Amino acid sequence: MNAPEAQSRIWLVAHSRPRCEKKIVEFCGREGIETTLPLYRSVKRYRGKKLVFHKVLFPGYVFVCLEPHRKLTLAQHQHVANLLEPPDQAEFSAQLGNILRALDSEVDVRLAPEIQPGIRVRLKTGPLRGVEGIVTDRNGMLEVQLRLDFIGQGAAVRVAADELEPI
Repeated sequence: MNAPEAQSRIWLVAHSRPRCEKKIVEFCGREGIETTLPLYRSVKRYRGKKLVFHKVLFPGYVFVCLEPHRKLTLAQHQHVANLLEPPDQAEFSAQLGNILRALDSEVDVRLAPEIQPGIRVRLKTGPLRGVEGIVTDRNGMLEVQLRLDFIGQGAAVRVAADELEPI
């Protein structure tokens, strides 16, 4: 997307009806509307077989980038319960970008629905170098929560303590 086009677009969060996220993405694809639906890998073992599923990281939410005049098209779709507009577009874009970067790096990412208070850190090595988040200590490993403040949720990645620096 070129610079003038990027400035005219806004991020919206489409709150979906239950289990309708992928239907919203399909609709937006047909309408030429850009969507982001973060998915994470879930591996299950059944009778010696390993199955990989791709699950929605933030159930009930689809992230949409569109021109403001196209909001009504999306709002009227039968699977959209509500459209939410983040008040700080730059912060929202940066936070969503951090979560997408974590998913692309193939580290272990899982839903962390409650953002807990803790120490803010920046990852200083590895594929997530420069990403900021909040640390919680669980199961002997440090987890960094990558926040998406606007919807009050986040994703957590497991990292070694020596990969972090406080900010």
